[in-house]
Amino acid sequence: MVLAGACPFSVDVNLTAWCVCVLSVSILYCVRSALDSDVSCEFGSKKYYALCGFGGILSCGITHTAVVPLDLVKCRLQVDPDKYKSIFKGFSITIKEDGMRGLAKGWAPTFIGYSMQGLCKFGFYEVFKITYSDMIGEENTYLWRTSLYLAASASAEFFADIALAPMEACKVRIQTQPGYANTLRQCAPKMFAEEGVWAFYKGVVPLWMRQIPYTMMKFACFERTVELLYKHVVPKPRAECSKGEQLVVTFVAGYIAGVFCAIVSHPADSVVSVLNKESGSTAIGVLKKLGPKGVWKGLVARIIMIGTLTALQWFIYDSVKVYFCLPRPPPPEMPESLKKKLGITE
Repeated sequence: MVLAGACPFSVDVNLTAWCVCVLSVSILYCVRSALDSDVSCEFGSKKYYALCGFGGILSCGITHTAVVPLDLVKCRLQVDPDKYKSIFKGFSITIKEDGMRGLAKGWAPTFIGYSMQGLCKFGFYEVFKITYSDMIGEENTYLWRTSLYLAASASAEFFADIALAPMEACKVRIQTQPGYANTLRQCAPKMFAEEGVWAFYKGVVPLWMRQIPYTMMKFACFERTVELLYKHVVPKPRAECSKGEQLVVTFVAGYIAGVFCAIVSHPADSVVSVLNKESGSTAIGVLKKLGPKGVWKGLVARIIMIGTLTALQWFIYDSVKVYFCLPRPPPPEMPESLKKKLGITE
């Protein structure tokens, strides 16, 4: 029960985490039961979308929580560059002032927020990709596949960021304002009392600025890199590769995509970090304050973090598909009807 005037985000962290676990176990039980009876999941079915969303929960929730220490130092580099002059200096100062436990600050909102974001990001990407493909037809899907990946990923990320915004705001406040709050249960009610619900969503537009270009690059670059790797690097067709070999290709393509993701989204990431740290600030005001040079602070740390993160996310997501025997279509090939139109013969 939520009392009038109470913070809508002051839910017990353990309860929320428990709900995520129950959801995960329920999906696992249902799917394993289906697999035991040799029932294959139909491509584009509700079960397919649900399991893709579950894969997103695992891939984003686990990986983002694992790199909380690096994310914490990266955020502090962005909001206080005079004190935290480098990655190594940032780690040194944080450990000296807060101890080793200080490196885990913000883990709870990170886990909850990015789990929900992953659910929407990957689940809706599959929904939009199939929906848009059906709308434009098989031939246009092949010819305009990069645009299809960009449109589907942008659409999915729009909704994913709405789910992420409240927890991202809490995470940044915990990590970058010493003494403000040490836990999500302390932080959320305090933010609500000071600024109301707006405190949790004032960063959603900068989040869209950061995450939508990031996700568009993440999905489009990954999809096309996988296609190119199988065409020019891997010495045999994907159908002849083992599941392990396919997952190696997934990891490599994911890392390449991650490097580009970090570069295109970093300026907006700097704005989000400062915006959530300072009460009453605006995105335009923060941009003016940081300047052309300031928005690129912490880029090296973010390339390391996002490159590794993106590779692991795709690896985990594809592993979930392999584990549950979900349909995994091969890299796209030109439809026979289009070959005939273009006069292409084998």
